[in-house]
Amino acid sequence: MGTPRGLRNAGSSSSACRFLAAFAVLLALPTLTAGLTRHYTFNVQMTNVTRLCVTKSIPTVNGQFPGPKLVVREGDRLVVKVHNHMNYNVSFHWHGILQLRNGWADGPSYITQCPIQGGGSYVYDFTVTGQRGTLWWHAHFSWLRVHLYGPLVILPKRGEGFPFPRPYKELPPIMFGEWFNADTEAVINQALQTGAGPNISDAYTFNGLPGPTYNCSSKDTYKVKVQPGRTYLLRLINSALNDELFFGIANHTLTVVEADANYVKPFTAKTLVISPGQTMNLLLTTAPNPGSPAYAMAIAPYTNTQGTFDNTTAVAVLEYAPTRASATGNNNLPLPPLPRYNDTNAVANFSSKFRSLATARYPARVPRAVDRHVLFTVGLGTDPCPSNQTCQGPNGTKFAASINNNSFVRPRAALLEAHYQRRVVPLAFNTSVELVLQGTSIQGAESHPLHMHGFNFFVVGQGFGNYDPVNDPANYNLVDPVERNTVSVPTGGWVAVRFLADNPGVWLMHCHFDVHLSWGLSMAWLVNDGPLPSQKMLPPPSDIPKC
Repeated sequence: MGTPRGLRNAGSSSSACRFLAAFAVLLALPTLTAGLTRHYTFNVQMTNVTRLCVTKSIPTVNGQFPGPKLVVREGDRLVVKVHNHMNYNVSFHWHGILQLRNGWADGPSYITQCPIQGGGSYVYDFTVTGQRGTLWWHAHFSWLRVHLYGPLVILPKRGEGFPFPRPYKELPPIMFGEWFNADTEAVINQALQTGAGPNISDAYTFNGLPGPTYNCSSKDTYKVKVQPGRTYLLRLINSALNDELFFGIANHTLTVVEADANYVKPFTAKTLVISPGQTMNLLLTTAPNPGSPAYAMAIAPYTNTQGTFDNTTAVAVLEYAPTRASATGNNNLPLPPLPRYNDTNAVANFSSKFRSLATARYPARVPRAVDRHVLFTVGLGTDPCPSNQTCQGPNGTKFAASINNNSFVRPRAALLEAHYQRRVVPLAFNTSVELVLQGTSIQGAESHPLHMHGFNFFVVGQGFGNYDPVNDPANYNLVDPVERNTVSVPTGGWVAVRFLADNPGVWLMHCHFDVHLSWGLSMAWLVNDGPLPSQKMLPPPSDIPKC
C-alpha cells in the first residue's frame, strides 16, 4: 500500500482532457476503500546497521530502519500484530491516534499495558475515527523509540480531498531522528544510575541517514527528486529522542497546512521549528527555473539547556530532475540560514502563526465554558543522592524532572488495568478542562514538548514569564486556536490548553524529551466512564500482556 502519487489537476479546457486527467488521478490513488481492515505484522528483531562507519545491532521492525510506513483511510480499522523476537521488553504507541474507549491499544508500557516480553506477541486493534493527516508510531518502552519508529499516514475519506489546492504529487514522509554510536539503553541506564545527564547523540538524521556533514556519511545522504514548477505535499515528523529542531530548504519557501493531523490556516515560512512528537504537512512549490540542480535541506537543534547537547547540522538533498547533482556532488551545497540554536524569539514567532481552519467542515470545537481549571508546573530539578552511592548531578545530587514537583515513578502494573488512582488525576466524563503548563527554572529554563495521549487539545494562549490568571485569559484565542496533541511549553514561559474529557480510560501526559520522561516528567489522567454504553471503556483484549 502506498500514498497518492498522481495528485495533479486537470488544466486543459477540453472536456476529454479533463476526463483523462481525472481518470489518471484515480488510477494513481492507492487501492484503499473507506472502512476496511488493514493488517500489518511487526517482527521486532535485532538488525546490524552501519552509520558514521560504526556498525551495531539495533532493534528494528521487519529489519527496517526507520520502520515501515502504515497507510490507512479515515474510518479504517488497523490491526497490527507484534511479535517480539528481542531480549528487550517493548510496546508500541500510535502517536496522536485518539483510541476512543480503547486505551488497551494506546501502548505506553505500565500505563495502558504491560510490555510485550521477549518471545511474546500482542495485537494492537483500533479504528481511526474522525482523523486524517500525518501521525506516526514508535516504541514506548525506555529509549527504544530511538530506532523503533515509522510514519502513520491517514488519507481522507474517498471523495473528500484536501482543504487546500491539490498538490501535483506527494513526497515520501521525512522523519527526523538521532543516531547514537553507543547503545542507547546503556546510555540512559548509566545516566539514571549516576544521576548525571546522559551522553548526547552523534548525529541527526533524515529517515535514518545522517548525510554529508558527518564523518564517513556522504554515501548515507537522504535525497528526494522533484520537477521544476510543481507543488508537492511533504509530511514532516520529528522522531528525535531529545531535541527540538529547526528545518529549512535553501532558497525555498514552505507553506504549512497541517499540524499533528489537524488542518491549519495556510501560512508561509522559510524556517520551521518542530518538537519531538509533532508532525507537520507542508506544500513545497519548486522553482520553475532552478538556479541549481540541487538544494540542501537541513535540520539543527533548538535548545536553551545549560548542559551539553548535539550542536550539529544534518543535511539532505532536494534534487531537481533532470539533474546533474550526482556528477557535481552534494557536499558543497549552500545551507539554508537556520536560526541560532537558542533563538527563542524565532520559535515564538513561528508558533504564533498556527490557527485552526474553524470552518463548517473543520470546526474548532474549543470548550468555551470550563468545568475544571488545572495548573501544572513543569521543569527540571534534583533528588538527593542515595546514601550508599556517589552521584554526578548538580552538587552531588541526581537530575530529576517533575510536574508540580512530583516525579512520576513507573508502577509495577499497568495503571489502566488497576485504575491505580494515586498516580493519576481523575476526571468525570465530559468534563471541560483548562490546563495551564508553567515552565520553571530550578535547574535552568528549558522548553518542554508535552504530549497528551487519548486527546487532542486547543492551544488557547501562551506567553513568557509567569502565568497571570487575572489578565492572561483575556487574551485567549477561543475562535480559531490550533488543535494539537503535542505542544512545547515555551522556555521560561507558559501555555494554556483546553480539552473535553470525553474519552474514558487512563491517558498518559508527558514530556517528549525521553531524558525528561526517564527522569519523571509525566502524569496520567483518569477519565471515568460516562452513563451510556457508548461512553464506557471497551473490555481488555484476551491477549493483553502480563507483567
